[in-house]
Amino acid sequence: MPVERGMILEDAVSGWVGEVIRTEKSGGMRVIVLEDRHRKTRSFQAGFGFLLEGEPVEIVEPVAKAAAPATMISASGSRAVADLKARTARASRIWVEGKHDAELVEKVWGHDLRVEGIVVEPLHGVDDLAGAIRQFAPSPTRRLGILVDHLISGTKEERIVAEAMKVPGAAGNVLILGHPYVDVWQAIKPETLGIKAWPVIPRGTDWKTGVLRAFGWPHDSAADIGIGWQRILSTVKHYGQLEPALLGKVEELIDFLTTEDYGFLTID
Repeated sequence: MPVERGMILEDAVSGWVGEVIRTEKSGGMRVIVLEDRHRKTRSFQAGFGFLLEGEPVEIVEPVAKAAAPATMISASGSRAVADLKARTARASRIWVEGKHDAELVEKVWGHDLRVEGIVVEPLHGVDDLAGAIRQFAPSPTRRLGILVDHLISGTKEERIVAEAMKVPGAAGNVLILGHPYVDVWQAIKPETLGIKAWPVIPRGTDWKTGVLRAFGWPHDSAADIGIGWQRILSTVKHYGQLEPALLGKVEELIDFLTTEDYGFLTID
């Protein structure tokens, strides 16, 4: 069966059911992207292993058609809204730890955030996260989604988050998620920068300084770090260049702030 946009397919292995919203060549393979009823997307390699109207099919190359206007896709993989006029900002906010986190989120999810009216604000650290939440005064119409660096078991970040969730009004109105990386830089896949892996920086050395030194780039001042980050950020063009450990967290935070019946709270 030639793949076509709009087909409803089921992946026989995972049970994922979705509409074909786009298809592309990647590494010599035909890749199809299915969007489910919650507007979540997953990519699959074409071929055997799909069900169409309950019948097993092999998905093959699309039939050549006359050129038609292409569907615009945003950097996050969502359908881009043509002639977008940004929605008036909601009272709810996404907080991230610093300027670099905010710039990366904006570069990949900026279109989605403007559609939804969500503002991303840098915290410049989470040491007094409880105080910041208390001052924000979260409520059902004024929610907070917070992304924390290096939020893994046994860290100070885990203790900070646990304390922050004790603030009155936080339960049900604040969602705190984290990624495992020391710095958000690491959430960019190494191959995006043309390297095999991020450098291992000795304990006691400033991580960003150590990374820039390992790259052979200027690293002695805050300006050097800022310029180095802009060089790194410039390599990111779309969501596929970010690690899944960050992708899923940002998507969940956006859902939390934009879905009225979001019925659970996760601290990861």
